[in-house]
Amino acid sequence: MKHKTFKSWINQRDTVGFICTLPFTIGFLAFTLIPILASLYYSFTDFTILSKPNFVGLKNYIQLFTRDKDFLQSLKVTIYYAVVSVPLKLIFALIVAMLLVKSTKLSAIYRAIYYLPSIIGSSVAVSVLWKRMFASDGILNSLLAVVGINTNFPWLGNTKTAIWTLIILAVWQFGSSMLIFLAALKQIPSSLYEAARVDGAGPLKLFINITLPMLSTTIFFNLIMQTITAFMAFTQCYIITGGKPLNSTLFYAVYMYQQSFDYSHFGYGAAMAWIMLIIIAAVTLIIFKTSDRWVYREGEQ
Repeated sequence: MKHKTFKSWINQRDTVGFICTLPFTIGFLAFTLIPILASLYYSFTDFTILSKPNFVGLKNYIQLFTRDKDFLQSLKVTIYYAVVSVPLKLIFALIVAMLLVKSTKLSAIYRAIYYLPSIIGSSVAVSVLWKRMFASDGILNSLLAVVGINTNFPWLGNTKTAIWTLIILAVWQFGSSMLIFLAALKQIPSSLYEAARVDGAGPLKLFINITLPMLSTTIFFNLIMQTITAFMAFTQCYIITGGKPLNSTLFYAVYMYQQSFDYSHFGYGAAMAWIMLIIIAAVTLIIFKTSDRWVYREGEQ
């Protein structure tokens, strides 16, 4: 009798669990898994919004690597953007976090101010303001004129400087990484610094031998997250430069959008999406595989 009661209780508990997770399960299937599988199928077709998808095999993938120069250019620009912007953002975030680690009456206000760009930085409004700021008649050239440098330099129209306007915007959005670094800095035992100071260690040695090793896992996490974010950057490029001039700022996500929605090459765009997925997975795997050389994990040699 007890066995039947326990069994019925287990069945009732499982039923309640299934009912509670049903909304998430339906949402995951409808908005995540099914679209992913559909995009994989479409990547092997010449699908457009006005015609039925025709299976073309690896044609889209072959064309991307053999006949599409803009694809290779967008990949080159995106890799350059990620390689430059991510380290600069993490360095800047760590510097600010170390400045804010000591609690004062205004610490909460400073943290909120520094975090604010991460919230609004990827918005359309900020991108429009950024575009105006770097225009030939924008605020940057106006400030240069105030200090005696009269110029109407086209920051967004020059192939060498346009990409840097986007990199600077990315670095400006350091708030989320800064807060993570700040939380990690507060977890470092002060006794380690005190013992090192007794042995005569200066600020530089304290930073290299204590702060960096103790923050290595946090740096690893931020590096992974910010690298993925950099590879998927879209709004800034689309609003500020549109990939111009001469495709010098053509981000991968923007070119994928153009192929999919401007030219209605949805099958081609799906193939680009899967290539980006593979690239991000490969980069993430490389970072994970090399982490043993520089990430300090407590309890390991």
